[in-house]
This record gives sequence, structure tokens and C-alpha cells, in this order.
Amino acid sequence: MSTAPLPDAAEPTDPPAVVIDTQVVMDWLVFRDARAQALAAAVMSGAVRWLVAPAMRDEIRHVLGRGVAAAYSPDLPFIEAQFDAHARRVDPPPPQPLTGHLVCRDQDDQKFIDLALDARARWLVSRDKAVLALAKRARARQLLIVTPERWTLD
Repeated sequence: MSTAPLPDAAEPTDPPAVVIDTQVVMDWLVFRDARAQALAAAVMSGAVRWLVAPAMRDEIRHVLGRGVAAAYSPDLPFIEAQFDAHARRVDPPPPQPLTGHLVCRDQDDQKFIDLALDARARWLVSRDKAVLALAKRARARQLLIVTPERWTLD
């Protein structure tokens, strides 16, 4: 008896996966930063699969309601629509043992690293120094941690 794959399961023909941290999502959807536009175009065209765990969506909602982002009066219905249209919801990865684990100095960013590794994403796109500091070690696990301006589909 064969079983159909789960809707969120990666298929061999699926486009490569990307995990995008909150600041880069804000660069794309709130600030319309030109450095994030190539990535945004790839996400919107379906050239890459943007993976999002529930905590990531919750974090963007929280960040948009305070500080600099709130001062920009973000278009919340537009941002939610972009998540609904382009993000592929995945379950959060199980807790990882510390042995051999990539541990971020900023615990708030650990969820991005864990999801990218667990989901076998090709990229984790971030501007956070604590995340970028893990790039060399992540590369050994076939994960490229890059800034939005250095991201390329190639």
C-alpha cells in the first residue's frame, strides 16, 4: 500500500528551500529594501520554497507592533497575505542535542538555524551577526548562511 507524501514534504522536484530571518522579511515586506529584492522575487516566483515555522510568523507579528517597524505603519493585511501566498508552513524541528549542534549566541535566532538544518534548506538568509558567525560551520552541513545582498539562486 502506498501513501501520499505530506503536503509540506519536500519532493525531489521541489525548488530549493530557504529560511529567512525576521529582519530580512521586514526588509522585504516593510522597508522594501533593494538588497532583499532578488530574494523576494525568487520567493514570489516559486523559484525557492520559503520555509516558516509558526514561531517565526508569531515573531514577525510581535516585531511589527513595536519599535521602528511600528513607526513605519506597516500594511499588516499585505504582510499576512504575503505569508499566506508564499510561505510554506512547516512544523518546528524537535529539540536538538548540544553535541555537534550549531548554537547561536542569540537564543532568539536559534529557531532559524534549527529549522534550516532540520529541513535541509539550502540557505538561511540573515543580517544578524550572531547567525552570520555560524556560516563556516553551517557550510560543512550544506547550509549557506548569507546576507540578502549576497544571496543568489546559483
